[in-house]
This record gives sequence, structure tokens and C-alpha cells, in this order.
Amino acid sequence: MKIYQNHAWPSTVEEAIVIQEQLRNQVITSDKLQEPVQYVAGVDMGFEADGTISRAAVAVLSFPDLEVIETSLAHRPTTFPYIPGFLSFREIPAVLDALEKIKTTPHLILCDGQGIAHPRRFGIASHLGVLVDIPTIGVAKSLLIGKHEELPETRGNWRSLIHKGEIIGAVLRSRTGVKPLYVSSGHRISLATAIDYVLRCTPKYRLPETTRIADKLASAR
Repeated sequence: MKIYQNHAWPSTVEEAIVIQEQLRNQVITSDKLQEPVQYVAGVDMGFEADGTISRAAVAVLSFPDLEVIETSLAHRPTTFPYIPGFLSFREIPAVLDALEKIKTTPHLILCDGQGIAHPRRFGIASHLGVLVDIPTIGVAKSLLIGKHEELPETRGNWRSLIHKGEIIGAVLRSRTGVKPLYVSSGHRISLATAIDYVLRCTPKYRLPETTRIADKLASAR
């Protein structure tokens, strides 16, 4: 798969903020998907050797039947520490290596992390989407920023996630009676469409099938 653009990877938070501020203006939060969506992908990370080696996994699934089409793994030294709000700088370099190995270019990528639901509106899903020029969705397991109203327990319910008066995403119940997901536009997709695709990719469990499969690959030994 072709990587649309890249940049030097920083070693400090200050350098990382500059990159986020520069690239966030490229983020598109309206629907620019290739229709019909036939392939969806998940990316996830694991770490080896006490965190010094990053292990990135990509799983490409058919859509809407969610059958595995292709997977890939990539390893590279970890060069950025774990700091909330800067996940992309720790994970994306290895993710790009894994994406370059796949032959089936996905029409949509679901990321285990934030899209624009981020202090600078440039989480890992937005960062990856801009670099590969593919629609991306942030599907996070925990809240980074924002507040929301109480969420009903039934699958399919969602409430707007609001930060500084702006709707930055949604808290979504993907399975009745379990913890919600935090969904946000990554790149080239609207929030409403992102919610729809996340629900269609979570037929049985809390997490999308893309994430579940990529996570198993990233954490396998």
C-alpha cells in the first residue's frame, strides 16, 4: 500500500506539537469515502523487549461480511515515550511499515485511539488518515477529553462528546450493558457516518472486529 506523505519523527513533545499544529489543518471531517466500501482495516500495537520494540499489526477485512482478507506485522525500535495526546508519534511509524506490506488497500481504517477528540484535534486516527490519505475513524476505549450526557445501556445509543463548546465525537454503546466506545472523525469521514460504520463493524462484541483481530495479532507471541 502506498503511503501518501510522511515527515521526520520527533524526539520531544515540543517538536510533536509543532507537527500536530501544522498537519491538523489538512483534516477533513466530511464524507470523502470511496463507495462502496468493500474493505475495512484495523490497526493496533503491541510492544516487545520491555517496550523498546514496537509491534504493529494491520488486519484488512471484507465489508460488510467482516471476513479476514489480509494481515501484516511490522517491528521497529520504539523512539517516542508513552504520553497521552501524543500516541501517534509512538505508534504510527511501525503502523506505516505494516501498511506498506499489505496488497489490499482498505477503503476505511478504524484506529484504536482518538481522531479529532483530542486537545489539538489531531489524534492518532487523524494523523494516520492524513499520512495515508484514507478515511479513518478514531475508536477509543477510554475518554481523553470532553463531557457527555448520561448514556442509555442499550446498543446503538450515543451521545455527543463536547469539549470547549464543540462537538468532537460521540460516546457510543456498541453492546448492551457494556462500557461504551469513544468515536470521533479521523479523516475524510463525518461523525454520523463514523458511528454507522463502527456499529456495522461490531456485530457481537464491544470492539469492532477490525480492532479485535488486529489486537490479537499485535499481542501474539
